[in-house]
Amino acid sequence: MRRTQLLCLLGVTLCLAGAARKQTASSTGLTAAQRAHLKDERFQIVTSVRGLPLGVREALQALFGSGALDIAEPGAEFQATDVIVNSSLPSRRLVTAGCSSDHCVVHYERGGIAHTRYVTLFHWTPAATRFEWGGTAPRSLATIADVRNAILGGDIKTPATAW
Repeated sequence: MRRTQLLCLLGVTLCLAGAARKQTASSTGLTAAQRAHLKDERFQIVTSVRGLPLGVREALQALFGSGALDIAEPGAEFQATDVIVNSSLPSRRLVTAGCSSDHCVVHYERGGIAHTRYVTLFHWTPAATRFEWGGTAPRSLATIADVRNAILGGDIKTPATAW
C-alpha cells in the first residue's frame, strides 16, 4: 500500500513540476535568455530581400522547401490568393525585416487560400545561420519595432505548420 501511495505521489509531483515549468516558459515560445537578448537587440532595418545576409536567404529557401527563394520584395506583386493569375509570381512577400550583429527577424506574408503572415528568427553570423524560432503573426505589424513588440508580447503564435 505504501509503495502505491509513494508512486502515486511521485507521479503527481512530476506532473506538477512539468506544469510549473510550462507556466514559467515564455508565452512566445522563446527561452528567457532568447527573450532578454531579443529585447536588447539593435536591429537595422532591411528593406529588400537582397539586403538580407546570404545565410539568412539560404535558410529561408530551405525553410520554404523551394528550389529558389520564393519571396517578393515589399510592395511587389505576389500570389496573394489561391486563384492563380500568374504562376511566375512568388507565393510569399517580404513585409519587414531587421538584422543585428547576430540575429535576423524576417516578417513576411504567404498567399494562397489562407493568406497568412509569419515571423521567423534566425541566429546569424558570417560563418553559420540557423533557424531559431517562428510563428504566425497578426496583420497589423508594419515595422520591425512592431514585430519585436509582438514577439515579446506573445502575439506571434507558434508553431507554424507551413512556412
